[in-house]
Amino acid sequence: MNSKLLESKFIQMLEEDVGSGDITSRIIPRKIVRAEIIANEECIISGIEELRILFNLFDIKVLRSARDGEKIKRNQRVFLLSGNSHDILIVERTALNLLSRMSGISTTTKEFIEKVRKIDSKIRVAATRKTTPLLRYFEKKAIMIAGGDTHRIGLYDAILIKHNHLRLFNNLEDAIRKFKKEKSFIHKIEIEVDSVEKAVRAAREGVDVIMFDNMTMDEIREAISILKKEDLRDKVILEASGGINLSNIEEYAKTGVDIISIGSSIYSAKPIDFSLRIVRCS
Repeated sequence: MNSKLLESKFIQMLEEDVGSGDITSRIIPRKIVRAEIIANEECIISGIEELRILFNLFDIKVLRSARDGEKIKRNQRVFLLSGNSHDILIVERTALNLLSRMSGISTTTKEFIEKVRKIDSKIRVAATRKTTPLLRYFEKKAIMIAGGDTHRIGLYDAILIKHNHLRLFNNLEDAIRKFKKEKSFIHKIEIEVDSVEKAVRAAREGVDVIMFDNMTMDEIREAISILKKEDLRDKVILEASGGINLSNIEEYAKTGVDIISIGSSIYSAKPIDFSLRIVRCS
């Protein structure tokens, strides 16, 4: 995202926290200080690039920092900062919250990816649109930093025909033909199916991607078997989605799909604990 757009998001975050002013910092001495941010647990860190932009808004200098995607050890310093004490204290919580959220998502996503790679290194782990309002950019970026696929960013970058869309057409075939006729050449068509029969019908109509939505592993295997018999398997990307977690993702990886999309890498990600401390005053 453009740095100017990120700055506007940070201003919105700070307005929420600072309001009319930090009434505690008004009383403390104003000094030029050094401060460090420490990781209190192991993680895959993300948010470094974004925090640099946040700190720059307040003329806080980044003397040293970790790199996005780096594996961080417990008690490792991830930022060394220099700046006005008031400014550092004003941005402290916003910076730590964002770093905590993004690093938690990256760490969880990496766990999913490592499990899938044990089975098939070609399978891609993708996110969903089940993101926190106004934080989608940051959460999707954290997925990407860990090696995951962002999937759709929003409603604007790909066609995904879902169950509610299909209810507005006479049948699945009519829907697909309508979208194929009206879409731009640059957009792919993905369709959400909940049965083997619908998966096969969609493949026959020439969709680009089929999402097996909350289908069992046996149902997915059956659908793939039929697609192979009809010489359709290699003409479509197959995605498994729904009810997938760390305990069963390896089994889904064995079904033969190309993509596994998960929402839990975002909404179930455990935040990583970071702390900021002032280490030198002048």
